[in-house]
Amino acid sequence: MDFDRAYDAVLTKWPQKPLGVDLTGRFGSTHVNVCGPEDSTPLILFSGGGATSTVWFDNVVALSKSRRVFAVDTMGDAGRSVPNGNPMKSADDLIEWMDSIVEYAGSDAVDVIGHSYGAMIALAFSLRRPERVGKLVLLDPNSSFSGMKAGYLLRALPLLLKPSRAGRRRLSEWETGELSLDSDWLSLAEAGASELPRPDLVVPQRPSVEDLSALDVELLVVLAQDGRVHDAEAVSRSVRKTVPAARVEVLEDASHHSIPMVPADALNRVLVDFLEG
Repeated sequence: MDFDRAYDAVLTKWPQKPLGVDLTGRFGSTHVNVCGPEDSTPLILFSGGGATSTVWFDNVVALSKSRRVFAVDTMGDAGRSVPNGNPMKSADDLIEWMDSIVEYAGSDAVDVIGHSYGAMIALAFSLRRPERVGKLVLLDPNSSFSGMKAGYLLRALPLLLKPSRAGRRRLSEWETGELSLDSDWLSLAEAGASELPRPDLVVPQRPSVEDLSALDVELLVVLAQDGRVHDAEAVSRSVRKTVPAARVEVLEDASHHSIPMVPADALNRVLVDFLEG
């Protein structure tokens, strides 16, 4: 299968081969790529839809210096997690699945980074389980603090309804513009769209203003200045209004689909400063 070869090709971009772990649970087998010092604070990474856990290849060096990194292949999405026929159907199921990953990490509280869909579920988990989250990073979180642009939804809908290699490429090229993405990762994302079953994901309900105002974790929100999913300035204003203590950073030369790969160096500096601060 092209997807398996492409997955392995991107994994070779990691600075060292991660420990691949398969966690058996109520919804199937969850694949996690693990690296970093065993005695350090756990950091769980949730990627965007179709990106797989391999997408963090340009970030794990910086992140694993002070954290034990657990990069997760989301159940029901592209990757090496394998559903068992008992799919997650509700937000409660989603939180239960995420609880199992935190428990495997071996700490009462973990730091969490999520991008796109990964940011949505990371936020949902932090709202439900604030005692289990130390620091929370949301990378260009969509449908969390503000809605998405109609133009993006119109372009993304065909890919959601009928995933394909060409559809994935068209959406990525349109959203990222002149930004250059890693060719091996693009091949992986396109193979996932064309070869694997359509994603079966629980989409958390957008939090209310009251819920967001009650968020009780240390929060960093990183937004893509050139992203076409939503208006970065509008999201920034919403974050500052609902979670005044949050730190908000807007990355130049970044789009929704380019993060976390581009601009990796600038993103890594912000992440490390927040996590180690």
